[in-house]
Parts: sequence; C-alpha cells; structure tokens
Amino acid sequence: MALSKRELFQRRRLRVRNRLKKFANGRPRLSVHRSNKNISVQVIDDVEGKTLCAASTLESALGVIGKNNKDAAAKIGAAIAERAKAAGIEEVVFDRGGYLFHGKVKALADAAREGGLKF
Repeated sequence: MALSKRELFQRRRLRVRNRLKKFANGRPRLSVHRSNKNISVQVIDDVEGKTLCAASTLESALGVIGKNNKDAAAKIGAAIAERAKAAGIEEVVFDRGGYLFHGKVKALADAAREGGLKF
C-alpha cells in the first residue's frame, strides 16, 4: 500500500528529530515550520517541554505579514537569533522538520547564524 504525502512527511520529520536527540547534549532545538503562506520558528527546550522564544511572519512588528519567500525567511532568522540571544541562548540544534535544507529554510538558518546562533 502506498503511503500518502503527509505520512511520508511525518516519517522524514521524525527521522530528523530522532537524529537530533542523539546530538542535542541539552541544547534547545530551533524548530522550523513552513506553510504555503507563512514561516514560523521556535526555540524549544525539550527537557522541560517549553517554548523559549518564537518568531513568525504573522507578527506585524517584523513587517512581513503573509509573506513566504527568502527575504521573509531571512528576517525571521535574524529575529529569532536576536530573541534567543536576549533569552541567553547561544547554541541550538537546528530542526528542519521534514523540509529540505534548501531555499527558505536555508535562508532562515543562514540569517540565524549571522545573528549569532551557533549550530
């Protein structure tokens, strides 16, 4: 029986997350979610199960409401780096979810690295 696109995505997402757990060493996880219209990112402490900081294209303060392109992804990456630094977080593990590390996801990661996050 053939698997649906959603089931294949879920398998990729869990495979990436399980691999990250091996190398996390107590570092928080920088999790990316991408939809057709928006991009959001969270820094999550998996030990306590809490979101430490987040950024999204749904926030009016960033000026990219409803945009889903590389420029918006770069602004979100810079914003999450700034917020993570303010929360005292310098090192994270990058959880790309089931998405390819290409295009918008790569632009977000590069901007977060330029902002000072290490992963």
